[in-house]
Amino acid sequence: MAQLMEMGRSWLSLLTRISPTNILEIIIISFVVYEILYWVKNTRAWTVLKGLVVICAFALLAAVLHLTTILWILENITGIAVTALLIIFQPELRKALEQLGSQKIISSILSFDDGKEERGFTEKTVNELVRATFEMAKVKTGALMVIERNTSLKEIERTGIEINGLVTSQLLINIFEHNTPLHDGAVVIRGNRVAAATCYLPLSDNMTISKDLGTRHRAAVGVSEVTDSLTIVVSEETGRVSVAEGGGLTRIADAESLRKVLAQVEKPAEESGRFKLWKGRLKNERKAD
Repeated sequence: MAQLMEMGRSWLSLLTRISPTNILEIIIISFVVYEILYWVKNTRAWTVLKGLVVICAFALLAAVLHLTTILWILENITGIAVTALLIIFQPELRKALEQLGSQKIISSILSFDDGKEERGFTEKTVNELVRATFEMAKVKTGALMVIERNTSLKEIERTGIEINGLVTSQLLINIFEHNTPLHDGAVVIRGNRVAAATCYLPLSDNMTISKDLGTRHRAAVGVSEVTDSLTIVVSEETGRVSVAEGGGLTRIADAESLRKVLAQVEKPAEESGRFKLWKGRLKNERKAD
């Protein structure tokens, strides 16, 4: 009991020595750590970060058990590992610096919103996507439509041509029509709008993908491996419809099946006529209905 009282007194004496400057420093450091973790979580670096945590735990265990050889190896590869990570994640680091230098970082923290806040798809967008997909499938028109979710597809969007038009079946069919200027590459869909066309996607190097599948399907799987996007693929050879998500490829049998998949992205618009704190964070972190 005496030890607990002594511990309580020591904590109280510590609290009395905390100045407003110390509190400000704690708030700033907490904010910076939160921003870094939030950014990392929405990139492929999140998986690497979890691996680094495992390595740090292993290094701590080696230090406790005095495993000198393992500690020597870890000390000597640290510099090489840091350089390798900087090279591998150069696009992500550049994107982070771009966001830091933009005004969006302020508007994502504090923002006034006096209208409807659009989130995900409306039912009309789902219907238009389903109609376009199966109309193209009937005539074996190849198509590749990448739907953005939480992870930004801005880097992919920059490789194509800006469209910024409402999602309609006519627009999508015209884009992928044979011998049209925009039919090559992928379309990026953000919310209820077609953001860009003729976009380049990273190809998957997964050796388990069937040899019967072409470049279009491998590109769909590739973008789903590095982002949380959902990609609709229409085969030009067979007219079959598939969906790529999470590094996997699923065959879609009919329109109703595709509608159920797109329901994961669909979220109705919400009325929002008030000041919102951390609006950008809440929009990205709230799960789909």
